[in-house]
Order: sequence, then structure tokens, then C-alpha cells
Amino acid sequence: LAVTAAALVAAGPRDAPDPPRGGPARGHPAPADGAGQTDGRRGADEVRTVIAPVRIADAATVRLLRPGDRVDVIAAEDPATGGQARVVAHGARVAKVPEPVDDGAGGGALVALSVPRSTAAGLAGASATARLAVTLW
Repeated sequence: LAVTAAALVAAGPRDAPDPPRGGPARGHPAPADGAGQTDGRRGADEVRTVIAPVRIADAATVRLLRPGDRVDVIAAEDPATGGQARVVAHGARVAKVPEPVDDGAGGGALVALSVPRSTAAGLAGASATARLAVTLW
């Protein structure tokens, strides 16, 4: 997952040159005018968003997605061990749908989602123990 995230950052759009030394670190922009906030407020209640690469179990579902779409991400744990399905991200914005890579293993497909930092941590944890699915808004 970490390698995929690094690859997405490295291959991402480069609309502006890298900031000069002493500026904000690349990949962690400082919100200048409220950008990155999800609740419309400024100040201490600011919620910063990050791009989280997520592997969805059903690759065909990912092909339906387009940047800007809103999705709920559902983690489905193995019912044989008492696991249940739960929503781990609600209303996540699709940032990018990378070209599919046919690895022959049937390991789903990757999608990059724009989510609050705390949600990204929950997605990473859920992907380690459950199969992830999305529902489109």
C-alpha cells in the first residue's frame, strides 16, 4: 500500500513547480484559503483531506468510477469468522482511477480517494483485514 501511495504521488499531476526550499513539503500542502476543508469552516475545526489509494475487491466496479464521483467504502470481513460488513468511509470523493494493471491474480483494482486524514487511517486498517467494496452515490 505504501509503495502504491508513493507511486501515485510521483506520477501525479505537476501543475505547479515544486515549492522553493523552506516552503510547504510536497504532498502536504498548507491550506491557504480554506482549501482542504470539508465542513466549510475555517480555523481550529479545519479538516485536512489526503489522497488514499484503496484496493477495491471487484475490479469491474472500479471501472464504473470517474474522478469527482462520491462513494461509500464498505469493509466486508469473512462471515465464517463472525465478521460483518461496515462502512469505513462515507461520501469519499474519487480523485483518480489509475489504469488497471492485469496481474493475473484477480486482486481487485486500485482507486485513489480524497478523504479526511482520520478516514484514510481507517481505510488502511480495514484493507488489511477485509475485502473492500464501494457503493456509488
